[in-house]
Amino acid sequence: MVHGLFNRIEFEKSLDYLVRNIIFVFQMKNSIPRYTFYKHKYGSELLVDVVELKYVKKFLAKSAVHTLNYYDITFITEGKGAFSVDNQTYEAIPRDVLFSKPGEIRNWDTHHIINGYALIFEEEFLSSLFKDSLFVQHLSFFQIESFSSLLHLSDELYTRILETLHDIKMEIDSYQQGDVHVLRALLYEVLMLLDRAYLKMTSIEEGRSREVSNHHVSKFMNLVATHAKEQHSVQYYADKLCITPNYLNEMITSTMGISAKQYIQSKVMEEAKRLLVYTDFPIADIAFELCFSTVSYFIRSFRQHTGETPLLYRKAHKP
Repeated sequence: MVHGLFNRIEFEKSLDYLVRNIIFVFQMKNSIPRYTFYKHKYGSELLVDVVELKYVKKFLAKSAVHTLNYYDITFITEGKGAFSVDNQTYEAIPRDVLFSKPGEIRNWDTHHIINGYALIFEEEFLSSLFKDSLFVQHLSFFQIESFSSLLHLSDELYTRILETLHDIKMEIDSYQQGDVHVLRALLYEVLMLLDRAYLKMTSIEEGRSREVSNHHVSKFMNLVATHAKEQHSVQYYADKLCITPNYLNEMITSTMGISAKQYIQSKVMEEAKRLLVYTDFPIADIAFELCFSTVSYFIRSFRQHTGETPLLYRKAHKP
């Protein structure tokens, strides 16, 4: 009888935790609009498109804050204004290019940025073309530790890329099912031109020094990007990589100059900043979402990392 009562209590505790988690995740997903790729816009499935920003603005009338489930490269042609990608805000002007990966939080001034183009695509559109299934993720501007989400183009390159975007749009307008070879080639051309310009801007043209060559380090970074919300321990990632925590720590320290634990914490705090700035959820709920054992532990960790409390950070940075 006691054993049955104990099981019932444990079950109710688990059920309560599950319900709280489901409700919170539902709230989180509904707090920031998330736009998915319109795959059948042209009839048959097509995973690439070029869209004018003045068309995009219609969807951002209620809130300019949003996330995407696809890659987006935005070209500014008219106007100037603030454009944020995750926790970085830029003053965008004509000839600027802004890069965003799936899941990143975006926010831009739809009143002062008049027009431009969004080149959007899903990774699958290109990955099947190359032996490297992570081709898109290895582009300098889409790497996890990329230097900046903004690139300013020269007049010559700006003109050349806009002409190529026009060619992509023309090809899409005459698209027939399965006929994607020219589109892939044109998209590849734009990506390579931007990659070369981005590498030149960040002074890493020689050997792509920002690209992580070590397989374990690269995989670690991708795992943290996916699991940092719920997994904070070095042991978890070492187990996933089938190596010891000490060896993982040595590799991360030699590559990045910080420990594996510090890298994980930095990513957790980046997510905390996003939630503080772009949602209205209480501090306790954010601590729960990020799997901190107590609210006070979350507040203490956040203050150690940023120098201020979560509440003060929200007041200072919330748009």
